Amino acid sequence: MKMSFLQIEMAADAAPLTAAAEPIAAEKTLTIIDLMFSGGIGGQLIMGSMLILSVLMVYIFVDRLSAVKRASKLDDKFMRDIKDFISAGNMQSALNTCERSDTPVARMIAKGIKRIGKPLQDISASIENQGKLEIQQLERNLPYLATIAGGAPMLGFLGTVIGMILSFREMAEAGAGVVIEVLAAGIYVALTTTVAGLIVGIIAYFAYNYLVMRLDSVIYKMEVNATEFLDLLHEPI
Repeated sequence: MKMSFLQIEMAADAAPLTAAAEPIAAEKTLTIIDLMFSGGIGGQLIMGSMLILSVLMVYIFVDRLSAVKRASKLDDKFMRDIKDFISAGNMQSALNTCERSDTPVARMIAKGIKRIGKPLQDISASIENQGKLEIQQLERNLPYLATIAGGAPMLGFLGTVIGMILSFREMAEAGAGVVIEVLAAGIYVALTTTVAGLIVGIIAYFAYNYLVMRLDSVIYKMEVNATEFLDLLHEPI
């Protein structure tokens, strides 16, 4: 009974020594930046391209959103003032009102006012042509945003394919001595390009459609005011 107690005590004393002797594996953590740019030259080029696309996407979105907001600002009294001035025969005051507004609608109406006295078809054509120019200005750089929405995921997939090819080449060169950790590291680094491409593409897709929705609202307002102006010319003064 005494021997058993001594054996238990010795085993208990030896346990901490054994635990202390065992090496503690330190966990290696990667930051997002390290993960993004740890895919070799090819991966770094693609992730750098993603960064450039992201900056370009933000610039286009902010620029077009501010332009659409400026275009949508129109005083509710604008058309009433135009109607009063035209009814009074004061064309110069009507033009001054349009210049002070400085919106696509105002520029369209100003183009129509300058054509008063000519056939109605000529007035309508001049307003329509000015409207097309205004819409073209509002849509400037939007195709680039749509290209980023579609191209960024494909660029990310390209980086993943390149990374997978390199990983399998390393596995083929290693033969039977392939290290799973090295192979897995190459695969998850390659997959980061797909994640980055999808993130950039999804954000650009939603940003593009949001701008298109806002732009459609501005175009509708332009059409309504142009129609109201042409109807005004039909009314007896």
